[in-house]
Amino acid sequence: MEVRARAPGKIILSGEHAVVHGSMAVAASISLYTSVSLAFHSHSDNDDTLKLQLKDMALEFSWPVGRIKEAVAGFNTAISSSSPTSCPAECLKSIGALVEEQNIPEAKIGLASGVSAFLWLYSCIQGFKPATVVVTSELPLGSGLGSSAAFCVALSAALLALSDSVVVDMVHQGWSSFGEKELDLLNKWAFQGEKIIHGKPSGIDNTVSTYGNTIKFKSGSLTLMKSNLPLRMLITNTKEGRNTKALVASVSERTIRHHDALNFIFNAVDSISKELSGIIESPVSGELSISEKEENIAELMEMNQGLLQSMGVSHASIETVQRTTLKYKLASKLTGAGGGGCVLTLLPTSLSGTIVDMVISELESCGFQCLIAGIGGGGVEISFDASP
Repeated sequence: MEVRARAPGKIILSGEHAVVHGSMAVAASISLYTSVSLAFHSHSDNDDTLKLQLKDMALEFSWPVGRIKEAVAGFNTAISSSSPTSCPAECLKSIGALVEEQNIPEAKIGLASGVSAFLWLYSCIQGFKPATVVVTSELPLGSGLGSSAAFCVALSAALLALSDSVVVDMVHQGWSSFGEKELDLLNKWAFQGEKIIHGKPSGIDNTVSTYGNTIKFKSGSLTLMKSNLPLRMLITNTKEGRNTKALVASVSERTIRHHDALNFIFNAVDSISKELSGIIESPVSGELSISEKEENIAELMEMNQGLLQSMGVSHASIETVQRTTLKYKLASKLTGAGGGGCVLTLLPTSLSGTIVDMVISELESCGFQCLIAGIGGGGVEISFDASP
């Protein structure tokens, strides 16, 4: 039996940075996925190893399950797959030593924390069974699209689907979803993985990836929203690296220097997020048509980008994308920390494919990566393959 799980990435539609200062933020899932497959080794294979294959990176890691058991012995003995638990610091050191033995190339050393998260989640949920886990992803790493959360969510889904903690239909053909109770458990496990990777994550990324659709977030409170509005975005990866912590700190420093001005900006962002969430939640057949809704969202995106520029988190590469898309009367804004990363461009339903191709061609000629995604779709899904 092999199980496959896929989990979507995420974007911030509005509210980045301002959310740290009490404003509302709105995030949504995107139709770009990280996929994980899990297959246990049969006794006839005579293979007692746990293998992790990162297909997109052309990397494979392998550990004898006995070595993993030694590393986590005494740390997860009281854990069951139905009780999500944080990895103790001492255990993380032991797991880190296992990861170091794999000699990850220096250029890809950032993957080490993700591999550590894999070993903790696997040993907690499935114990020490020999298996092969294969990971593929449509999400560029480190670009603010929630790639680590999508990995933790898809991995947790695959592991739980073959555990005793959830009830799933293994004979269903094609992709299927978990029930609400199972999603809650899965989300908590994914959050434990995110903690290993990021230290103190907000929980936004894994929640969006688990449940899909759209969420609003304010002062630590997450609220799931339902939308039938078929939004589509061009996501441009500038490939410019950025330091999220440094960017957050720079906004805080600017707030100290210009307290009143920045508070007005944060209040304006809060208003934009509230209006945006209202548009998303209102019925499509209501007062505003889809095109009118898209026009309003485009205006809100443009205003939000202007406010983000005032916070000092834009970048020359982001403004290159802005100038390019503005020539075609399309609205763009950065998503996430800024300082590079990704830019969102709303693609109205009335926009011709020819125009989209022209925009993409111009952006790719600048060295950027372009991806098209639906916004606010479903969350994590699983499928089973019983063939030998």
